[in-house]
Amino acid sequence: MRLRQPTDFLILESLEDTGRNVATNLESHTGKSRQNINTRLPVLEDYGLVTKIGPAERSGLYEITSLGKAALVYQDQYTEVDDFEALIQAPETTTTIGSLDPQTSFVRGKEDSTDED
Repeated sequence: MRLRQPTDFLILESLEDTGRNVATNLESHTGKSRQNINTRLPVLEDYGLVTKIGPAERSGLYEITSLGKAALVYQDQYTEVDDFEALIQAPETTTTIGSLDPQTSFVRGKEDSTDED
């Protein structure tokens, strides 16, 4: 997983703050160009950090995933670790095994067991 700083994290932060959104709105929230955002959103989707939603295939409406929320929690460690992807997926693994850390569950968006991210 190769993220562009600060652009990718700004996109994730904006989606977390505003909820579902399109590139035009993300442009005003992040201060980055719409072209840059339109380039990065599919990459973030490939990484599983955001998901494209909406009734139409080309709607351009995205929302942050639980993995994207974890990336925000650990963003300070992005340059310090060799495998950022493993780092942000680790809490999910430990929660599955039986760790009952409510902070991790809430941050990861797992507070509702019916959530389908």
